[in-house]
Order: sequence, then structure tokens, then C-alpha cells
Amino acid sequence: MKWIKERDALIAQTMAFVQSVTGRTNAPGRVETADPLPTTTLEIATFVAIQETVEQPVQETVQIDAPAPTTSPAPYQVAPPRRTGDFRSEVQSRVANFRKHQERFEREREEYCAATLARLRAAIGNGPPRPPTWK
Repeated sequence: MKWIKERDALIAQTMAFVQSVTGRTNAPGRVETADPLPTTTLEIATFVAIQETVEQPVQETVQIDAPAPTTSPAPYQVAPPRRTGDFRSEVQSRVANFRKHQERFEREREEYCAATLARLRAAIGNGPPRPPTWK
């Protein structure tokens, strides 16, 4: 539960800082002129947390190192604009490749069908003789 108190204190401290910088409360257009009196439990808890954080000075120091010099990334390479002839030839080659794939799939389907029918006929051929047909 300690993290909840820390979170609430951080929120309260942030709100106090924002109010001190802008001179406003949460509601836009309403200027705070004096210390407001809290009315709800949440406002009382926030008010107490603000008072605690304002009264306790921060003793931390942060050392910021200078950023290391970096090299700029290589610029993005953009393809040159296409000419009308290039676009047309690319579409024609893609259509030709598509047709080749479709022909290959159709050929494979026909071969599979022929092989399946051959196996079926062989299995039927080894079966009992046909009954006589009546005419």
C-alpha cells in the first residue's frame, strides 16, 4: 500500500506545481485567490498530501551527463519515380507469372484426378464381376 501513498503524493505535488505555475485550479477559467478549503474526503486527502509535500524540501541532486556525439543516420533512400513504360512492363510480367502459376495448379489437379481415377479403376477391376444387364 506504500505505492498508493507515493502515487497520491506525486499527483498532489504535480497538481500543486501546476497550480503555482499557472495560478489556476483544475477548472479552466477559475483562478485561485487563497488557500481553498477542502470539502470532500478526496480533496482533504489531496490537501494534506500537498501540505506534506510542500513542507518537506527535496534533497536529491541529479547529475546529467552530456549526450555523446552521434552520427546522423543515413538518409532514407527513395526509389525514383516510375515511367509509364516501366509500370506497364511490370504489370505484364506479374500477369504472366500469375498465369504460369494458375496453369501449373491446373496441371497438378488434372494429374491428381487422373491418378485417383486410375487407382479407383484398378480397385474396381479386381472386384466381383458385373451383374448381367437386361435389355
